[in-house]
Amino acid sequence: MFQRILIANRGEIALRILRACKDLGIQSVAVYSEADKDSLHLRYADETICIGPAPSTESYLNIPALIAAAEIADVEAIHPGYGFLSENEHFAEVCQSCNIKFIGPSPTAIAQCGDKVAAKKLAKEAGVPCVPGSDGPVENEQDALAIARKIGFPVLVKAAAGGGGRGMRVAHNEPSLVTGYHSARSEAEKAFKDSTVYLEKYIEKPRHVEIQIMADQHGNVVHLGERDCSLQRRHQKLVEESPCPVLDEKTRQAMGEAAVRLAKAASYHSAGTVEFLLDKNKNFYFIEINSRIQVEHPVTEMVTDTDLIREMILVAAGHKLSWKQEDIRMRGHAMEFRINAEDPDHNFKPSPGKITQFVAPAGPGVRWDSHIYQGYSVPPHYDSMVGKLIIHRHTRKQVIEVARRALNELQLEGIKTTAGLFLRILDHSDFAAGDIDTGFIERYFAPR
Repeated sequence: MFQRILIANRGEIALRILRACKDLGIQSVAVYSEADKDSLHLRYADETICIGPAPSTESYLNIPALIAAAEIADVEAIHPGYGFLSENEHFAEVCQSCNIKFIGPSPTAIAQCGDKVAAKKLAKEAGVPCVPGSDGPVENEQDALAIARKIGFPVLVKAAAGGGGRGMRVAHNEPSLVTGYHSARSEAEKAFKDSTVYLEKYIEKPRHVEIQIMADQHGNVVHLGERDCSLQRRHQKLVEESPCPVLDEKTRQAMGEAAVRLAKAASYHSAGTVEFLLDKNKNFYFIEINSRIQVEHPVTEMVTDTDLIREMILVAAGHKLSWKQEDIRMRGHAMEFRINAEDPDHNFKPSPGKITQFVAPAGPGVRWDSHIYQGYSVPPHYDSMVGKLIIHRHTRKQVIEVARRALNELQLEGIKTTAGLFLRILDHSDFAAGDIDTGFIERYFAPR
């Protein structure tokens, strides 16, 4: 087992990893930017190292600074968390070359999963259902038009190296496809330094359902059920739940088996997520693989009674999986609400600033994952998420009841947050009935 691990991240996920290290008796080394000098996780780490100024390019994305910190602290492994360098194959390669274990998939698997075109090709070879579309990159607008005429409108232009909804455009006709093709390429180039795009059929009013997988370095792979992540705005998730309200056991099993086949085809190890679109007829189609732990992993942890971060560390240290597929049982229902420092009434405008009052919700079935405290100043430099409220109860109806109580209990003043929006969502009849899709937020809760 590792003796010391460096946590190459910030905020709530850094604190989450640190706690897993303490549970395993592993010393933790926390890095931080100058903007995060008052972050909560620094209080509990065994050692802390400042790695640069506030901009992430000069700190959390600065590979030389992270490696230098790891060597100074004499760690054996680095956990990247999510975001930042968690899916960066070059960082994983550098760790490997410096004899530091990267707690995540191999560089080869990261590269294969991170390229959406390559991942889709691998999925097809593994017999995983894919959305009809181009067989590879679309090189020009003439090819895009030809493919769209073949598969039919509407179509979706997607950046091969994309994420977070960037480099994506929906086209309902030929003129909008030409415009969308060029704007998606331009946005992808700016965001990812890679203008490669591909085309696929746009599934109208789909649900976004993903399968959590975990694999060790001995060829063992299990899936831990699904999460419904349909409540999104601009392709960024806001609420996640498990199990999916409309998924039957036969479809659940088929999706899980497909995710496991794909992981094995990619020689994958560590935690990962295979994402699918689910149409109104319960047909599912592969979208992409996220080769890291997800923000919404606590939802799965609650319904399967597992610790995914702990398991990632054990797998990276060479241990076999702690469970077999038959050991995984889903119990009850769980939801996660992302509490972001944003103003939902004004186009989700970021709301950094000092938290003047804070009281976390509690009680049966309530989990609060966060790095904030009263007096903490939310910096403007990073992702706006300040906490995750996770509710676990026996039924979905009970989850909604407890979530409503917990959101009202949450006292978070000094900044705007998404908490009020969630209360309005919980009161919506379609949400209560589980009748949701990826357009739900835009349809019913568009900013005023």
